[in-house]
Formats: sequence, C-alpha cells, structure tokens
Amino acid sequence: MYHATITERKAMKNKRVIDTDELRPEYDFDYSKTVRGKYYKRLLKEGANVVVLEPDVAKFFRDSASVNDALRSLLEVARTTQRLTTRSGGYSTRASRRST
Repeated sequence: MYHATITERKAMKNKRVIDTDELRPEYDFDYSKTVRGKYYKRLLKEGANVVVLEPDVAKFFRDSASVNDALRSLLEVARTTQRLTTRSGGYSTRASRRST
C-alpha cells in the first residue's frame, strides 16, 4: 500500500485550492498597497454624507432610500407640529388680550 509523504500531501492540498479558485488573474488584488481613507477628503469636498446607523436601528431599514423616506416623513411632521405650535401660541395670546 502506498502512503503519500507530507510534502506530497501538501502539494495535493495546494493544488486543490488552486484548481477551485474561480477568480481570473486580473482580479487578484494586492492589499498591501492599499491606502486607508484615500478618497475621504474628496468625498467631503464633494458633499457626500455617510451616516452609520446603530445595528438596532439599521435592522428596520432595507436600504438608504427607506432611511431617507423615513427622515423626510419625520421632517414633515416636525414642520407641521412647529406650525401648529406657532399658530396655537399666537391665537392664545390674542385670546388673552381680548379678555382683558
């Protein structure tokens, strides 16, 4: 019975990994040459805003569009409430003037 040597087993194991690699050679990327935050200043200058949601909040939104819709709704409620408060304050002031 033939038993493969340690070197032969390693070679066979490495060959299987290489054979199952489906990426094309042009997609090999050398991560040692990457620069952290390379485009950070450009994004700030162009006006891009990135907001990180806490995980408990993020689980309720499937994408950025749903977050934007929810925030727009909240802003509309805030505007409506502010108008009601302003008008209510104005009416109560006038009412108090009439009664004196």
